[in-house]
Amino acid sequence: MKLINDPEDIDWAYFWAKKLEAKKDRAKDWNKAAPNFGKSAKKDDYHTKLIERIDVSENDTLLDLGCGEGSITIPLAKMAKSVTGVDSAYKMLEILNEKAKKDNIRNITTIEEDLTKITIGNVGKHDIVVASRSLNGVLNITETIANINEIADKYVYITLFGPNNWKLEKEFYQSINKEYFEFPSHRYFFNILVDMGIYPNVENLNIGHEREYSNIEEALESGKWRLDTLNDEEKEQLYEYLEDILEENENGKLSNPNDKADWVLYWWKK
Repeated sequence: MKLINDPEDIDWAYFWAKKLEAKKDRAKDWNKAAPNFGKSAKKDDYHTKLIERIDVSENDTLLDLGCGEGSITIPLAKMAKSVTGVDSAYKMLEILNEKAKKDNIRNITTIEEDLTKITIGNVGKHDIVVASRSLNGVLNITETIANINEIADKYVYITLFGPNNWKLEKEFYQSINKEYFEFPSHRYFFNILVDMGIYPNVENLNIGHEREYSNIEEALESGKWRLDTLNDEEKEQLYEYLEDILEENENGKLSNPNDKADWVLYWWKK
């Protein structure tokens, strides 16, 4: 292995990709997850925290990459001239379009496509590009960022996992002596941007709200745990682990102080 003597020689995009390649469970069936995604998304104030930081006016066009079922798209559409939502899961877009129709929102266009294939050639310029919680698993990160930066006329807003987002998962895997493969740290992302000549503002969204569950079964099915990667014995161990760490709070719900969403916002002005 070649020894790196100078930090300037580090290829951060390479190490980002190597981390992701090792994480075999990075992909998720978002069509299957779509019906319950909105419910789990409302368990904290992530959307409020993000939206209040986006500088958008009624004259702005906005591109929402990885828009999902519209938790960000629809509120932003009420503030912007128009919003184009992109997602690879058709079920997510179906739910988004149903919500928009119900709310009589007519300035949203949806595109079913992998966000890494979105370029200025197929969507044109937009004043603002938002990639909310959608770039963590992207392998060709440099190319994707370059496309995003080219599309945006005014601002780019991107959120990534913070350092404590997977704290309980790592603890559980350690407790059953199973190797846990992490997503690349958002610090890699910062260095990738700097290597590209982009100098972003960085802040933690400070969600601060503990996740709450009515019972252990709800905690298991919350989407936080990749049950498809666990065998029956490991699922039983997870149930016991959750029984041990979750306690009833003042709201009569089960929670844990370390079970919080943790998201870092990167944004820059063009």
